[in-house]
Amino acid sequence: MATRRFTKTELESFRDREVPDLLPADGSAVRLLFVGINPGLWTAATQTHFAHPVNRFYPALLRAGIIEHAIDPAAGMTDEDRAHLLGRGIGITNLAPRATARADELSKEELRQGGQRLRETVRRVRPRVVAVAGITAYRSAFGVRTAVAGRQADPLEEAVLWVVPNPSGLNAHETVDSLAASYAHPAREARVLAR
Repeated sequence: MATRRFTKTELESFRDREVPDLLPADGSAVRLLFVGINPGLWTAATQTHFAHPVNRFYPALLRAGIIEHAIDPAAGMTDEDRAHLLGRGIGITNLAPRATARADELSKEELRQGGQRLRETVRRVRPRVVAVAGITAYRSAFGVRTAVAGRQADPLEEAVLWVVPNPSGLNAHETVDSLAASYAHPAREARVLAR
């Protein structure tokens, strides 16, 4: 599928739209729930999580061995790609549901409410492991100002909780390799990857 190109005006028209969670409709198990901060405008335009062409989420998943084939979501994820992720036990949600150009456009209150919404999602879906992508957003959402990236001491509901780096192209000090290494830890604990 060719990457779709959007004008700035087209992308702006998707501001405040929501993107549905990628979760199994049939109630099958989610082993690893990835949590983004909120949808970007490109994600809202394509209705596909982490869809911006410079986002390193899917390349990092492939490099880590979490997924078994390349996914290029920039034009919108295919049904086969969604089935592959779900079949691997991977779900995706966001702390805040509304699309913005940048995550720093969200208020602290939106993130706090997102933390509560995530707790409700985890209680309903019951993943083994939750991986929140973004330490600053995690701190705001859960009021844990001193949290550091990595495995958290306390679970989120009954799920093991990890905070991993944000794969956005704006997070310039991370690479596909460093993201892959960070994402592999929760994937092993979720048994998506072999130890």
